[in-house]
Amino acid sequence: MKLISVHLLITGRVQGVGFRESMRLVAQALDVTGWVRNLSDGSVESLLQGDEAAVDRLVAWCHNGPPGANVRFVDAKLIETSETYIAFSRLPDA
Repeated sequence: MKLISVHLLITGRVQGVGFRESMRLVAQALDVTGWVRNLSDGSVESLLQGDEAAVDRLVAWCHNGPPGANVRFVDAKLIETSETYIAFSRLPDA
């Protein structure tokens, strides 16, 4: 099992449609940790940590999101971080 960290920036109609809560539930089901939050420009930002296959599945989910979302673009970047997350959290808006 290879653990990775991925930073995401998701644009489109992704606020006001339950994106963060849906993403939190999918992340929990996949055993992916990290966080998600709304940004002031209308996008959603997230950091994912977990098994490479599980993180890849969550990134793939983000390309559609929950019903009502209209995802325009997902910018996913593999990153290195010294932080380790033990759960997946919804952070306050940035």
